[in-house]
Amino acid sequence: MDYSEITFDREAAVGTLTLNNAGKINALSKQMIKEILQLLDQVAEDDTLKVLIIRAAGNHFCAGHYLAEMVDAGVKAYKSIFDQCTRMMIRIHDIPQVVIAQVQGIATAAGCQLAAWCDLIVAEEGARFSTPGVRIGLFCTTPMVAITRAIGRKAAMEMLVTGREFPAAEAKALGLVNRVVPLAELEATTRDLARQIAGASGFALSIGKQGLYAQADMTDAQALHYAKHTIVMNNMAEDAQTGIKAFLEKRTPEWKNR
Repeated sequence: MDYSEITFDREAAVGTLTLNNAGKINALSKQMIKEILQLLDQVAEDDTLKVLIIRAAGNHFCAGHYLAEMVDAGVKAYKSIFDQCTRMMIRIHDIPQVVIAQVQGIATAAGCQLAAWCDLIVAEEGARFSTPGVRIGLFCTTPMVAITRAIGRKAAMEMLVTGREFPAAEAKALGLVNRVVPLAELEATTRDLARQIAGASGFALSIGKQGLYAQADMTDAQALHYAKHTIVMNNMAEDAQTGIKAFLEKRTPEWKNR
């Protein structure tokens, strides 16, 4: 499929989605959101892909929504933008692949939300994360959902009400970012992590990702009950049996991803 604001390529079991409108700081225009949704739907159906990297062209990851599309429009237009953006964020969690955000420069407002909604974040040392909507009278309530779940209420509140930039090291300390590396090592580190993850069974990865998000907001008892039944069914899978036998026989498993 031809895209105008994103690109996609793959290397073995790792796919890379690139936000490709550096001239607008990769702002999430209606067109870009539409293209990302189309690609996520295709990725979800590809059993040969295990990991998806979301990266960006240029010096910055994403400046958030394309504000030029949000001036003097009506409720219907605004609702359409945020409906589609919400669909995109939810789809990132719904697809079976592990999604890694590769962040350089700024990840602002909905751009911060996009990174936070990914399963993992690798950031370069100069990356900054912020939700500055409060400064323009548009509180970042949709980014708030992802941020609060990633770093907790007190830190999220500070980010949301001050609008200040959180440097990568501080974001890592709060739990928003997994790894912080020099800019020159950003791509290699992200790809090494993706390849490491892709070495596992695609079926097991999808079960684990779905399970993590499903149990996160349950009570302890509900979560354990859910996890117990999930692991029973996982144990019945061909890959689980293959992996167990390979471990016992001290050999490398050959995954069927089922």
